[in-house]
Amino acid sequence: MVAQALSIEDRLAINDLFIRYATSMDNGDVEGVVGCYTEDAVLLGSATGDHRGHQAIRAFATRYANFHASGAQLRHFITNIIVTPEEGGAKVTAYLLTGYTQDGQHERLRPGHYICHVVKTEGEWLFKSRFVAQDSPMGLNVK
Repeated sequence: MVAQALSIEDRLAINDLFIRYATSMDNGDVEGVVGCYTEDAVLLGSATGDHRGHQAIRAFATRYANFHASGAQLRHFITNIIVTPEEGGAKVTAYLLTGYTQDGQHERLRPGHYICHVVKTEGEWLFKSRFVAQDSPMGLNVK
């Protein structure tokens, strides 16, 4: 079966999903991060680990929220978003740049990319799966 073309509105909503995710992470908004995923979503990556479902994704986001609460500031920059319709949703790839500031020190983390599968659930686009690949190991140690 051939995947249907996506409307401009759907493409904008998918782009907004990435923005919601990035700003939620950067602001330490745990429930905002969790709300970007389906209940059974999978988040994988060398820097992120293996997280399956809302409870595991909530634990992942909480680690970063604690980092934020300690005075550190992350900034996710997501670019070159490519949306490809597929059966049941869309495949989305994007580049990732992340910077962080802590104690007056600024660092740019290793660049990377996302490979995601998104689905439209009750009128809202959500991550069904996200794979995060850094171009080399990251130096940020978030506990």
